[in-house]
Amino acid sequence: QVQLVESGGGLVQAGGSLRLSCTASGRTDSTHAMGWFRQAPGKERDFVAALRWSGGRTYYADSVKGRFTISRDNAKNTVYLQMNSLKPEDTAVYYCAADKNIYQGPSAYVSAYDYWGQGTQVTVSS
Repeated sequence: QVQLVESGGGLVQAGGSLRLSCTASGRTDSTHAMGWFRQAPGKERDFVAALRWSGGRTYYADSVKGRFTISRDNAKNTVYLQMNSLKPEDTAVYYCAADKNIYQGPSAYVSAYDYWGQGTQVTVSS
């Protein structure tokens, strides 16, 4: 089993920045990719960004390209999401997720991920 704990959410004005963290514990060696997703009230959970623990390309939703950056610190088993130029439409609960599948690249699909954190609220005021 893998446990994921997100932190760093909060209330910020439009144009501001936040950095989310997701720390993994347990059988972290069984996971190969990490993703960030978000879910606004009444909406589906949407892909935000993803990467592999081993490095390589990072992947972003079009809505966050150029504003958000995903990164990792393997020594700390932690993945980050730096969010800049925040907009009110970025308001959501943000979740991190871990994928055990070594044969596929980081996925944008919720169903591809095996473990999920509890989420952290990000609210952007206008």
